[in-house]
Amino acid sequence: MNRKKERRYMARKTGAGAAKHKKRRVAPLTAITNFALAFLLLSVGSVCLYNTGGEVFAASDENLYRYGTKGSDCVSLMFNVYENTAVIYEILNVLEESGAKATFFVGGCWADDNEACLNAIRNGGHETGNHGYFHKDHSALSLRENEAEIEKCNRIVEAFTGVKPTLFAPPSGAYGKNTLIAAASAEMKTILWTKDTIDWRDRNASLIYRRATENIEGGDFILMHPKEETAAALKDILSYYKNHSLRAVTVSENLAAGG
Repeated sequence: MNRKKERRYMARKTGAGAAKHKKRRVAPLTAITNFALAFLLLSVGSVCLYNTGGEVFAASDENLYRYGTKGSDCVSLMFNVYENTAVIYEILNVLEESGAKATFFVGGCWADDNEACLNAIRNGGHETGNHGYFHKDHSALSLRENEAEIEKCNRIVEAFTGVKPTLFAPPSGAYGKNTLIAAASAEMKTILWTKDTIDWRDRNASLIYRRATENIEGGDFILMHPKEETAAALKDILSYYKNHSLRAVTVSENLAAGG
């Protein structure tokens, strides 16, 4: 092999060797980068950040409550309201006679036509929460749609009572990340329940009583609606709580009972 061919041969060999050498160095770096990204994603977990016009809010379950202070002597009746105004007055009378408090999560379209009842709830020392404006599936709504539903109800309640709700209970308990973000951006807690009386379906006072009292514990949230059978069972339900050293308080008081 003459010198010219030898130089070309060595140049090709050196170039190929260099290329192979580079590949061996890049592979570990790629693996390290992928590992770092995976670790970062796992660290973030289920929390997602959203910018809602200048402020950033986290979508997580930290702002979602299914019960109040466990181990306390507090239980909370939460009434979801879109109808039956006359029954609400019956419920208010029973609560007053029993010295009990409750939280009424009102639908905005109902509240718009029931200013007097809203103020009766407030004047009785009870709490008014937000149940959306219409009874929509909030898990299927966009962020803006969730915000609109919550804000419209808030405006009505505040205009009629002078108090802005701080709690939001999504209709049917249906929520998604957009719901949690919308509630958090309005400085509200999202509330679900511990026990469901299912009184909207099972119109039986004895069954409602059993579901509201069976295995009851401090911190529990008990979901109800303004139904005649619920009003009929309410006095006995409250007596059961009292006999078992439990106090019926608002959801906010239950949440704060731990200190």
